[in-house]
Amino acid sequence: MNLQVSPGRRFSLAALAVPLALASAGCVGMGPLLGNATDEWTKTYPLAVDGEVRIDNTNGKVEIEGVDGSTVEVHVSKIAHAATDAGARELLPRISIKEDVTPNRVSIATERMGGVMIGAGFEVQYHVKAPKGAVINAMTTNGSVTLRGLNGRVSARTTNGGVTGTDLTGAVEARTTNGQVTVDLASLGKDKIDLGTTNGGVTLTLPETAKADVSATCTNGGISITGLKLETTQESRRHIEGRLNGGGTPIELHTTNGGIRVKAR
Repeated sequence: MNLQVSPGRRFSLAALAVPLALASAGCVGMGPLLGNATDEWTKTYPLAVDGEVRIDNTNGKVEIEGVDGSTVEVHVSKIAHAATDAGARELLPRISIKEDVTPNRVSIATERMGGVMIGAGFEVQYHVKAPKGAVINAMTTNGSVTLRGLNGRVSARTTNGGVTGTDLTGAVEARTTNGQVTVDLASLGKDKIDLGTTNGGVTLTLPETAKADVSATCTNGGISITGLKLETTQESRRHIEGRLNGGGTPIELHTTNGGIRVKAR
């Protein structure tokens, strides 16, 4: 079916947007930061079946890919910015990564720096290969979170950046404040799908045969459902509830400033 709910009153995201240029670099600058220095490392860790992988970042992206096996591979890129390359190299040792590893849990976190950095900044980028069935918790503040090929329970959170999930199976919780949430599900299990943002849109892609109970709510924006058989139980300009193929997995979608789109794969 094709169902379109008209947008509410027009709004301007420009009026709501937070200037992120300095925040995303993790710095307070006095001018252009032309100096750069990078330090990279890769480590592997064994993980029990259904173990947890937790990545907690501050400035920079987090990417997690599901793979076969029982080993977690973490590749870290620490990037320092300063007025000169020499200044950036001096900053690199201050970017600290904390590892907390047990047989059932691999937790890697970017530790926060004390004080205010003037004329300097940093970011840390994580690329992780994790067992497909692992429980995933991925967090950052200024940066994106990307997940793909995972079939365990997934939680992804950021503040300034988007969340993208591709070819996922199982429970998904995805949150951001300033950014888009885009999730593609290869199939649905019994556990809840919960996607939300404040300033941005939500897009969910499902198999045409998916069985789900859908609730979608927005304040300033529209809701569209295309290519899926939705039996509507409640419908207004800003809220829709209904059953896909008789109902099943609970799905909740919500945004304040942006639209919601649910579509078939």
